[in-house]
Amino acid sequence: MNFDLSEKLAMVNVIDAVIVADGEIHQGEITALSNLMSIIDFDSNFLMQARTIDTAQSIHILKEMTQDKKDSLAQILEEVALADGYIHEKENDVINHVFNAIGMIKAKKG
Repeated sequence: MNFDLSEKLAMVNVIDAVIVADGEIHQGEITALSNLMSIIDFDSNFLMQARTIDTAQSIHILKEMTQDKKDSLAQILEEVALADGYIHEKENDVINHVFNAIGMIKAKKG
């Protein structure tokens, strides 16, 4: 799927927020992020740029994406959160916040 520059920045911003949510960056999350670099087409400099964006601004951009793009984002966020073997409560909180803010409903994981 092709995302425009602002969508990529917003996506990388919230992906990074999920990764750092639990206060630890795990090797699995680093690997998942590295894989996403080629899928979404960004590099470490782009990541640094995405970190400068306000989350509210990212949410506004993500809210305007098509449903297909939102579905892709949802899958990516859950894969990143699971990359270390489990979804931490704080990662889940970030994902739920993003989903609610962009008009998506996340199924509760038991």
